[in-house]
Amino acid sequence: MKLQGGGRVRDRPSWCMLRERGPARSGGRRTGTRSRKGAPMTRSLNDKIEDHPGALEMLRNAPTGFYRFPVPDEHTNWRVEQAAWHETAVLFEQSFHMTDLYVSGPDRIRLLADSSINNYTAFDAMKAVQTVVVSDSGHIVGDAVTFHLPTGEVQVVGKPSCGNFLEYAAGRGGYDVALRKDVRVVEGDGRRETYRFQVQGPNAFGILEAAAGGPLPETRFFGMCEFAIAGCRVTGLRHGMAGAPGLEFWGPYAERERVLDAVLEAGEGFGLRRGGGRAYSTAGPQSGWVGAVLPAVWTGEDMAAYRDWLPETSYEATLSVGGSLDGTDIRDWYLDPWDVGYHRLIHWDHQFRGRDALLAMRDRPHRRKVWLQWNPEDVLRVQGSMLRDGPTCKHLEMPAAHYATCPYDKVLMDGRPVGMSVYAAYTMAVGGWFSIGIVNEADVALGSEVGIVWGEPDGGTRKPTVEPHVQTTIRARMTRTALG
Repeated sequence: MKLQGGGRVRDRPSWCMLRERGPARSGGRRTGTRSRKGAPMTRSLNDKIEDHPGALEMLRNAPTGFYRFPVPDEHTNWRVEQAAWHETAVLFEQSFHMTDLYVSGPDRIRLLADSSINNYTAFDAMKAVQTVVVSDSGHIVGDAVTFHLPTGEVQVVGKPSCGNFLEYAAGRGGYDVALRKDVRVVEGDGRRETYRFQVQGPNAFGILEAAAGGPLPETRFFGMCEFAIAGCRVTGLRHGMAGAPGLEFWGPYAERERVLDAVLEAGEGFGLRRGGGRAYSTAGPQSGWVGAVLPAVWTGEDMAAYRDWLPETSYEATLSVGGSLDGTDIRDWYLDPWDVGYHRLIHWDHQFRGRDALLAMRDRPHRRKVWLQWNPEDVLRVQGSMLRDGPTCKHLEMPAAHYATCPYDKVLMDGRPVGMSVYAAYTMAVGGWFSIGIVNEADVALGSEVGIVWGEPDGGTRKPTVEPHVQTTIRARMTRTALG
């Protein structure tokens, strides 16, 4: 396995400020190595855990708050930008917050197949798949969208957790592959190899056809296509977010401004709005996508060496856990493919890490993903606590009340725990607050009421995003989608 440097070409815009701590990793340096100048040994994730009473205590009190996307918070205001993806169209900037891992070489598909639950038997060029990596125990380590590019390279795009594990596996499994990593701006020098945009909403394809000067290639959902905008070749992925049709597209970063200007000009007659980070943070919850699963790397012998390999500045080592879910066993925070709807992606007819554990789980009771529509009176009570004397509830930051990387709140039915709630948000389309529920399948009854315990135990943890507060219960109704 060879790790190559990234071909980054341009600086980030001046507004693109670093939001998280942690320098970039050099290509695959292992714990315990020294630089040529005799710098101190690189500390690992395991080293960092040893500085705390335990991994869970470290995560619950981590100084990292909610991830703020490295784009302007708003271009107009988040309400108008949210409305656009249902009424006209919105353009989201995706060039800066995800890490791209490029894999080439004859064993690139074997690496993916050995490491993830997916089917790669017909993973030809110009196809995409939602790659899901699990641990030996069958719990999710990370997920990302993987593209098979026309060049033959495989491009894994998403939060660093999936790419990090693939990089680790490539170095230990004797694979004939070469890796190139284009890291997100909060971990690197701010320069990117590739720009990435998404246009979604009822007018999305009209805008892109106007920018392209003609019809786009026919492609199925989650299918890839190639076309040109302003004389620049772009690659697209057809998919939508928040219940709206759309297309994600990308190309060399040096062509970003030219393509962006052409799309914005084409969108003038279609009501296109640019979306900022505040609106973007709510698109995932409305779509039902669980954006930040706690990587299941904290327990198990299979993960001990991986924790030694991960540096203390890695994504995994610097994330935080928040919410009312409590306990002493970090495995209670782990999620499996059934919890988030990824069980449909499991390809049982090949050997992969975690397959035996998933087979053992297959016929057991599972949890199911639903949407939880919050009771407006309870929301007003929580927000109103800041306007009266006495204890206050945990603040509901609009439009996304995410105060930790991985927010997990308890869900109760008739006083007993039945699951968890993640990613509370407000959108104009829903017209109220909601969250994604992960609820015991036996307890799922659409239209029935549950209680979400809002706020952290014992007045709150030491995270800088947590003020002293009291817990309260917010009633919520289970629904099939965010829109009811």
